[in-house]
Amino acid sequence: MDAADAKLLAERVAAGEVPPDELARALQVPPVTDLGFATVDNQRGARTGTSEIIYGAGKTKEQIAGIVTSMLEACQRRVLVTRLDGEKAAGVSELLAAAGIVMEYDPVARLGMVGDAKDPDGLGTVLVICAGTSDLPVAEEAARTLEYLGNHVDRAYDVGVAGIHRLLACEKRIRDARVIVAVAGMEGALASVVAGLASCPVIAVPTSVGYGASLGGVAALLAMLNSCANGVSVVNIDNGFGAAYQASLINHMK
Repeated sequence: MDAADAKLLAERVAAGEVPPDELARALQVPPVTDLGFATVDNQRGARTGTSEIIYGAGKTKEQIAGIVTSMLEACQRRVLVTRLDGEKAAGVSELLAAAGIVMEYDPVARLGMVGDAKDPDGLGTVLVICAGTSDLPVAEEAARTLEYLGNHVDRAYDVGVAGIHRLLACEKRIRDARVIVAVAGMEGALASVVAGLASCPVIAVPTSVGYGASLGGVAALLAMLNSCANGVSVVNIDNGFGAAYQASLINHMK
C-alpha cells in the first residue's frame, strides 16, 4: 500500500466508512512476502510513494498471477504489470479470474492493470509525443503508466520531424505541458526539436524502430544523448515505463 492509499484508508476509518479492523490489517502486513520464486516488497509504496510494479517479460503466467494475488492480499489497491504479451495476458487473466480478480489488458501498451484507477493528483499535464505510429507501443506504455501513477496525460502521435508542420501544430500543447515524454526511433531527432520549443523537462525515449543502420535503437539513443537542446534527459531504448515514472515524479514535485 502506498502512502496516499494509507492516508485515504485512515480518513475512511475516521469517517466511519470502513471498520477499524481493515486499517489494523493493513498495518500488520509483513515487509516482504516470500513466494519462493519472488520476494514481494510490501513496503515499497510506503518508502517511495509507488508500490512494486511487475515486469512481465521472462515470468510465467503462474508467477505473475501469484505475485498479483500476493500484492492484493497485502492490501495493495492496484497492480500494474508491464511487458505482457497477449498470449501470456490471457493466461494470467484466466488464473486471476478463478480467484475473482479482474485484470484489464491493453494490447498496444502491453500492460495489465488490476484494481481501480488512481485519481489524477499531478500538478500539471504530461504530454506524450511520438514521431510515428510504429512508436505507439512504447508511447502508450508511457501514457498508460502515467495515468496509472495519477497524471493527466495529453497525447500527440505521429508528429515526427519528417512532416515538421505536424509538430509545429502542437506548439501550444508543448508549451502548456509540465513535463514531456518524446518517443522516437529512426534518427531520433524529435526530442531535440521538441526541447527547442518547450520550457519544461523533456524525457527522450529512443525506440528500436528503424532500418539496418538504426542498430535497434542505438542510433536514436546516441542522437538523443548528444542533443544540443537544453533540458533533455534520456532513458534506455524502448523504456516507456522508465520515462513515465520519471515524468510522474517531476509532475508531483511541489
